[in-house]
Amino acid sequence: MRKTDFSNLTPLLLWVLTLISLPIVGWILGEGWLMRGMSAGVLMQAAAVLMVLSHAWGWPRVLKTLVIIGVCSYLAELLGSSTGIPFGKYHYTELLQPQLMGVPLLIPLAWLMMLPPAWAIAEIILQRQPTTNFLSNIGYALFSALAFTAWDLFLDPQMVSWGFWVWEIPGQYFGIPLSNYLGWFVISALITLAVNPKDLPLIPLALLYTLTWILQTIGQGVFWAQPGPAIVGFLGSGVFVWLAAARRANLNH
Repeated sequence: MRKTDFSNLTPLLLWVLTLISLPIVGWILGEGWLMRGMSAGVLMQAAAVLMVLSHAWGWPRVLKTLVIIGVCSYLAELLGSSTGIPFGKYHYTELLQPQLMGVPLLIPLAWLMMLPPAWAIAEIILQRQPTTNFLSNIGYALFSALAFTAWDLFLDPQMVSWGFWVWEIPGQYFGIPLSNYLGWFVISALITLAVNPKDLPLIPLALLYTLTWILQTIGQGVFWAQPGPAIVGFLGSGVFVWLAAARRANLNH
């Protein structure tokens, strides 16, 4: 039976409170504290994901997954910011610290905080069985990569507007090149294949995906003056939330 233990989710609650308080922090304390609050939100969500996974998997397996996601995403970002492959040509500014060879160490945590929720959403929709073959794993990896990349419909326009990274040639999607989304899709699918996640705690992770969808929509649409990315992100990620909710409803009848 899949574990859906919601205990010890203090990081999740702190993450929600942090995101809700970001506009207030920015208005009262200024932009510098807004950036610190955003970084704290990433740390809290990544901690919540690790806590949820630890209850289902145990820490040895969680740490192995953390290393795979962290190393692979860091190397992908290092390659991308150095050569333009696979995302397109961009570079990080000095705002996000600390950095290692020009890549903020917070970035792999951002991959960590949303990849497992995307895995859970994909597994709910596809109803993947534990004994799947290689082709089924590829299909699952590609589908979860779509769910993960849909989140970046929110993220990239917001982070570029805040000056965290700069694209050498602004692209078609609110200044973001479409190659960026192809890169996210490919890299997240490869990481998923490398981890081959099984026995996921589906409900807590799907809740994280859904809360991110809601909070990003409200944040960008209401507080950050980015209604375009808010609407597109709402629709893009919302497709996966709706499909997962419909699948759960069908299974419960």
